[in-house]
Amino acid sequence: MSFESQKIRSFTEQVFLAIGCSEADAKQAADVLISADLSGVDSHGVARLAGYVRLYDHGRLNPTPEVKIVHETPSTATIDGDKGLGLVVAPKAMEICMEKAEKVGSGWVSVQNSNHFGIAGYHSSLALQKDMIGWAMTNAAPLVVPTFSKEKLLGTNPISVAIPAKEQPPFLADFASTAVAYGKMEILQRQGKPAPLGWVQDADGNPTTNNNAVKEGGGLLPLGGDRESGSHKGYGLGAIVDIFSGVLSGANFGPWVPPFATAGFHGLAAEQVGKGTGHFLGAMRIDGFRPADEFKENMDIWINRFRSAPAVDGEKVQIPGDQERNFKAERLKSGLPLNDKVVESLEELSKRFGIGF
Repeated sequence: MSFESQKIRSFTEQVFLAIGCSEADAKQAADVLISADLSGVDSHGVARLAGYVRLYDHGRLNPTPEVKIVHETPSTATIDGDKGLGLVVAPKAMEICMEKAEKVGSGWVSVQNSNHFGIAGYHSSLALQKDMIGWAMTNAAPLVVPTFSKEKLLGTNPISVAIPAKEQPPFLADFASTAVAYGKMEILQRQGKPAPLGWVQDADGNPTTNNNAVKEGGGLLPLGGDRESGSHKGYGLGAIVDIFSGVLSGANFGPWVPPFATAGFHGLAAEQVGKGTGHFLGAMRIDGFRPADEFKENMDIWINRFRSAPAVDGEKVQIPGDQERNFKAERLKSGLPLNDKVVESLEELSKRFGIGF
């Protein structure tokens, strides 16, 4: 079932308004979610809307946060998100990054006391507006087992980097440090399909195709899947994100990161070592390294050369960001394809808040 994106955007804004967000914050939060759906990242779009409402219901989300700087140098800062929507807190953090970068060449902000911030690529891409390189990462609830572990200690912990070019569209990498984001498991659950081997293990540490394995004591696997295929590298990436986002900011980290209120994961760990969920964002002025036009001309050369590489039959070599741009062009014309269960969740929100859907 497909829906016109503007209709879903308006509905999403109204839901955020209904839980007490300001008009500006409701628009900002909705923009992050709709951007995910338009980009083909269905796991992080309006399928997540009911989860944010559950955070509010559980007293874990402040719809009117006072986001403030709690530590600062000319090029760095730590901000307290005041339990706000990560969808709103992270863009505010990136604004601070860009302001600092304009003054001293680069700006880096760690965030504590926030919540799930949607797709990392949205936040890193904000730096492109200033012709800067953007970075964004966040820790997340412990659904991931380190290599050889049976215990879930890390989140899917994504990393995104956005880099401008001159004539070509920007390079935009956005990927989880796991074999797959948990949202993809939720999609399989809604579709009633098994998980591919290498995505998840059961409670005893054995590979499994059970799409409910994480709920039943198992865990997502780091990028690589197993040790022989390089899972220690995915584990290392996830650990770096956790330390930058949580340990550095004063947020929770490792097994203490609060769960996103979806898929039956609601409660907080009995012990907390920090405040909320953590993020880490950065912005870099290109001319801090070389003339920006020269760099962007070279980026065009880089992009064109990679795209021109001989491809295996039936495929085409792309650069990070191409797939999302293709999805966006198509979905702006044909609408957002929403799973029936996602539609049901939106209809429930419609009834609860008296908002037409």
